[in-house]
Amino acid sequence: MKKLIVAGSTGSGKTTLCQWLHGQEIAYKKTQAIETLDQAIDTPGECIENRYLYKMLLVSSVDADVIGLVQDCTKEDSYFPPAFATVFAKPVIGIVTKVELAQTLAQIAEARAHLQAAGAEYIFEVSTIENVGVEALRNYLEA
Repeated sequence: MKKLIVAGSTGSGKTTLCQWLHGQEIAYKKTQAIETLDQAIDTPGECIENRYLYKMLLVSSVDADVIGLVQDCTKEDSYFPPAFATVFAKPVIGIVTKVELAQTLAQIAEARAHLQAAGAEYIFEVSTIENVGVEALRNYLEA
């Protein structure tokens, strides 16, 4: 399985996604520092919310095979600047999270647009709570 590093704003679902990928019990916890699991690297939201912390993502991404930009579809704003993916020398995917909470399809489309603008190659729409789209992500990581 490819090792995935996840980057996204605070509360976007990065830790929950990592817990799901590792078969752990889903439990909310605020990630305070970069955490390395067997097949994932979980990053604090502050790494993307504060430009001066981008270098933490860049340095940590060296240990990953794939960069995952995580966008919560219930949030209107995105912290990913246009073409953000170009700073990485590895494949960059987009992951739209919390699709079960979207009130309209337009919310999911907007989240996808944010990730496309950031330069994500492939975009996955997932719900770890309702087990939607996560198998497609796992299959991508196992290929």
